Amino acid sequence: MADTKTPVPPRFHKEGLYFVPLGGAGEIGMNLNLYRYEGKWLMVDLGITFGNDTTPGVDVILPDPSFIEELKADLVGLVITHAHEDHLGAVPYLWPDLECPVYATPFSAEFLRHKLREDDLVGEVPLTEIPLGGRFTVGPFDLEFISTTHSIPEPNHLAIRTKSGVILHTADWKLDPEPLVGGPADLDALKRLGDEGVLAMVGDSTNIFSDKHSGSEGDVRRSMIELFGQFKTGRIAVACFASNIARMESIAIAAKANGREVALAGRSLWRMHDTAKTCGYLKDAPKFLTDEEGARLPRDKVLFICTGSQGEPRAALKRIASDSHPHVSLSKGDVVIFSSRIIPGNERSILQLQNQIAALGAKMITSRDALVHVSGHPGADEVRTLYELTRPRISLPVHGEFMHLDEHSSVARDMGVKQVVTITNGDVVRLDGTEPEVVGQVPTGRLALDGDRLIPLDSEVVRDRKRIGFNGAVVVSLVLDGKGRLMAEPRISARGLLDVEDDADDLEDLLDLVSDAVNGMRSADRRDDYPVEETVRVAVRRAFRQSQGRRPVTDIHVLRV
Repeated sequence: MADTKTPVPPRFHKEGLYFVPLGGAGEIGMNLNLYRYEGKWLMVDLGITFGNDTTPGVDVILPDPSFIEELKADLVGLVITHAHEDHLGAVPYLWPDLECPVYATPFSAEFLRHKLREDDLVGEVPLTEIPLGGRFTVGPFDLEFISTTHSIPEPNHLAIRTKSGVILHTADWKLDPEPLVGGPADLDALKRLGDEGVLAMVGDSTNIFSDKHSGSEGDVRRSMIELFGQFKTGRIAVACFASNIARMESIAIAAKANGREVALAGRSLWRMHDTAKTCGYLKDAPKFLTDEEGARLPRDKVLFICTGSQGEPRAALKRIASDSHPHVSLSKGDVVIFSSRIIPGNERSILQLQNQIAALGAKMITSRDALVHVSGHPGADEVRTLYELTRPRISLPVHGEFMHLDEHSSVARDMGVKQVVTITNGDVVRLDGTEPEVVGQVPTGRLALDGDRLIPLDSEVVRDRKRIGFNGAVVVSLVLDGKGRLMAEPRISARGLLDVEDDADDLEDLLDLVSDAVNGMRSADRRDDYPVEETVRVAVRRAFRQSQGRRPVTDIHVLRV
């Protein structure tokens, strides 16, 4: 959706240091961040978000990169902080318009190769693997990955060094003392960065309203071992985010401890499994079965890890709940565990899924009932720790809706940060002046993946789809002679408004209304298609507004004979 602000051309100083978010500031997901220094641009992350019932026919939404696309000759590289879709999912769709080198640590690079392979881009995208904790140079930017913890392997803070100052771009993170997969956050590196002097921190705000610690994956594993032991009969299905490799391993180990084999149900789980295996992870996990293999085991000897914790219509758990999965079914005596959080906007689809599961007679357990999930994002207490370690002069909260950014700003001020800038997508912030300053705005927007094409999310196509979904669609076909006389009875289709059989009388009345509207026009107007179309359109829409209170999308087709 296009930004409502009128862009103000930014004032760039030749050697100035600037930050420009095109996605992720004022929203959760769909990250796209730009840094400018000495006339060159660095992009950090290029992600997607997903459609819902407010975007009919649109599953994937991307940030509009038009601004930087026009400047791609000066775009020196794209750095991926970690492998979540909202940080790298847009690369296969948008890289052909950017054509810049891409840098990532091994897990993110391997996962990205899987995605690029599906779009025949593996040989085209120049992808450079950087080791964990690696330091490298891209154009005028001196970059360093600082290992942290999150809900996926190899998440990284990014230190961006320039002669004008050091920026810490946190991406997604938390302080997990027992992450299980990968090491703990490199606090020593963060402290060294703080001692070096941090000009600005661009920081994650997602979980800022939670004042307590985000929790540890180690605690979830121990809880699951105990929890699974409570269910001696029936199948267990656990829904979780496919990217949480530590959670996948914990579920498998907890299942094995309780005499169950583990099967994966969902393509994205297998993709993440294969990526993790290639990068040396999941060494301690038992062997995973396919869903078909798992379905052949006794019900009390199997556990299924499923995609679809957010109620996604084509995911494994949704198909299981609707009894349309080819191998797996649920019934009374089985249990479904939601090892995940509710992503805002998915409440309706999750409730529908849970109602379907309840109708099958299966028991459900969520994070309200047991310790089966911890957040991958830092609570306010962890955010305070990061400020203590790095002591930035400037704070720029991102990766959150406006209420999150505002709360993060308050936390930063409480930690003694004097210069806090609350920004939104498209703001151009100069960081190396006496004070940080928004020096302009650039155009921003959202793109929708509509089939195989990208279109603006606020395009007429998507708007019409929404209107049709709420108000229906009417098509009227008229056959007129050169003088505008009706040569046949009008044809009317009123999809989503009138049933051909049940509303036959109303359709007949509508036919009479259209005929009367045409016949009531002046002879001169009937000779011109446009007045005929408008007269009939107004009459039809008025009729539905009066009878049903709806304003359908209405198309009038005029054929002259």
